[in-house]
Amino acid sequence: MEKYDVKFKKKFGQNFLKDINIVKRIVDVSGIDEKSLVIEVGPGGGVMTRELALRAKQVLAYEIDHDLEDELYKRLDGFDNIDILFQDFLTSDLVGDISNYEYDKLYFVSNVPYYITTPILLKIIESGLNFNKIVVMVQKEVGDRFTTTPGNREYGSITVLLNYFYNVKKEFFVSRKQFIPEPNVDSLIVSFSEKKDKLKLNDFKFFEKLLRDSFQFKRKNLKNNLKNYDLKKIEEVLKMYGYDLTVRAENLSVEIFVKISNELRK
Repeated sequence: MEKYDVKFKKKFGQNFLKDINIVKRIVDVSGIDEKSLVIEVGPGGGVMTRELALRAKQVLAYEIDHDLEDELYKRLDGFDNIDILFQDFLTSDLVGDISNYEYDKLYFVSNVPYYITTPILLKIIESGLNFNKIVVMVQKEVGDRFTTTPGNREYGSITVLLNYFYNVKKEFFVSRKQFIPEPNVDSLIVSFSEKKDKLKLNDFKFFEKLLRDSFQFKRKNLKNNLKNYDLKKIEEVLKMYGYDLTVRAENLSVEIFVKISNELRK
C-alpha cells in the first residue's frame, strides 16, 4: 500500500490510488512502449507516473498543485524521462508543450480529477493531436455515460461527440475503497482508440453546437430543442432513418447527427 506525505485537497479532486496492481493494470491496458510519449494529468503522488516512465520513452505530467512539488520530485528521483509542468492542463499550450519531443506514438494515460473529466477530453479533441490511445479513470456514472448506446437514459451530447472520434470501451471497475482518501463514488477505467473510419464532417464547431442544443432539454423532442434550426432539412434526414421531429435526441445514433449536421452545413 502506498503512503503519502501530503495534505489532500478537495478543491483539486485529489484521491490517490493505493494499490500498485491497479496502476499496473491501467498501464497494461494503454499498451504504451519505449517509443511512446505519454501525457498524464494530475500525477498526485507519482505512482502512475513511475509506472509509465518504466515503459515509455518520455512522460510529460501536468500538476496544478504546487504543494506536491517536493513529494513528486522525491518519489520520481532517478528518472530522467519524466518532465513535470506545475500548471493547469486546461490552460496549457498542449501542442506547443510537446513540440520539442521526439516520439513515434502519443498516449494520454491518467487518473484525471473527476470534476474536470469532460473539459480535459474536449481539450484533447480540440488540440487536433493524434493520440494512439487515451486511457482514463473516471467516475463510474460518467464512464457509463461515455460508453452507453442510443435509447439509454445516460446517452447525451458528450456520448455522441466522443463516439464520433473514438472507439470507446469500458476496461475495468475500480472500487472507491482503493483510494486515499476514499471518495463517495466508484470508478471505471475507460479507453478511447482513434477511429480510422470517421464519417466526414463539414463543420466540427457547428456539429458540437448542434449536439449541445439537441440535448439541451432531455425530455423535449428535436422539434422543440432545435426550433432555431432549419427543421425542414432536419426532418428530411430523420425520415431517411424512420424518424420524425418528435424523436428525442437520446434515440439518435452518431451517424444520424453527422448527417443532420452536414445537411445544415453544406
